Amino acid sequence: KLTVVSEAMHGMNHSVVSEFVFLELTNSWEIQLLLFVFSFLFYFASMMGNLIIVFTVTLDANLHSPMYFFLANLSVIDMAFCSITAPKMISDIFKRHKAISFGPCITQIFFSHVVGGTEMLLLIAMAFDRYVAICKPLHYLTTMSPQMCLFFLVTSWTIGLIHSVTQLVFVVDLPFCGPNVLDSFYCDLPRFLRLACTDTQELELMVTINSGLTSVGSFVLLVVSYIFILFNVWEHSSGGSSKALSTLSAHSTVVVLFFGPLMFFYTWPSATSHLDKYLAIFDAVLTPFLNPAIYTLRNKEMKVAMKRLCSGLGHYRKIS
Repeated sequence: KLTVVSEAMHGMNHSVVSEFVFLELTNSWEIQLLLFVFSFLFYFASMMGNLIIVFTVTLDANLHSPMYFFLANLSVIDMAFCSITAPKMISDIFKRHKAISFGPCITQIFFSHVVGGTEMLLLIAMAFDRYVAICKPLHYLTTMSPQMCLFFLVTSWTIGLIHSVTQLVFVVDLPFCGPNVLDSFYCDLPRFLRLACTDTQELELMVTINSGLTSVGSFVLLVVSYIFILFNVWEHSSGGSSKALSTLSAHSTVVVLFFGPLMFFYTWPSATSHLDKYLAIFDAVLTPFLNPAIYTLRNKEMKVAMKRLCSGLGHYRKIS
C-alpha cells in the first residue's frame, strides 16, 4: 500500500512517500526458511566472533600492539555494519508487507555509509601498519605510537562521517511521490535515488564518484601497497617472512571480501539481475563473520591468547 503525505517544502507543494516497501527475495517458502536460518546463524556468529576478538585483544596484555588495536576496532565496525541491515532483514523474511518508513530508511543509509567509509580508511591504516612493521621494523614503535594509532582511528571515523553526510545532504529533501517499491531488503542509495520524482542523474553521478570511485581507488591503493610489501619481503627474506606472508594473505582476503560487493554496487549500472541482492546478503551477514574467522584461524597469537583467556575464565570459575 502506498501512503502519500502532502506537505509544503521550500515554498512548493511536494508529495512525500511516507514508507518504502521491500520486494521479497524469493516466493519459495523453503528458500525463505533457508535464508532465515542462514542469516540468523551467521549474524549471531558474526556478533559472537567479533565480540570474542574485542574481549581477547582488550584483556590480553600480549595483544596490546597497533595491529591488534586496529583488529579490535575492525571487529567493532563489523558488528555495527551487520547490525544496520541484518536484524530487519531477518525479521522481515516471513512478513508479507516488508516496509520501512522514510526516517529509518535515511538512517539506515546514513549509518551504512558512515561505517562503510570508516572501515575503508581503517583497512588502509592496517595496511600502513603492516608496511611499517615489515619494511621498517626498526622504526615501528616510534612510527606506530599510541597517539598515531588513535589519530588513524579518529580520522577514519571523521572521514566516514563526512563521506556519508556529503551524500545525504543532497538526498533528504528529494520529493518522493511513488512508486515506493525497493527491489532490495534494505535501503541503499542508488535504488533510493531512482524512486525520486525528479531528475537525479547528477546525484547518481555524485554517488558513483563519492562511493564507487572511492572504493575502487582505495582497493587499488591497498592492492598496490600489498604488492610492494610482498616484493620487500622477498628481497629481504628471513625467518619472519612466512609470518609476514600469512598476515598479508589474511589482510588481502578481508580487503577482497569487503571491497568486492561495494565496487559492484556503486560502479555497476542499473541492476539487471538479482545478483546484487544476494551479494548484499553476503556483505551484510557473511563478510562480518569471515573477518574474525580469517584473523583467528590464520593468526597463531590470537589463537594462543584465546586459549589463555578461556583457561583463565575456567580457573576463575573453579575458584568462585
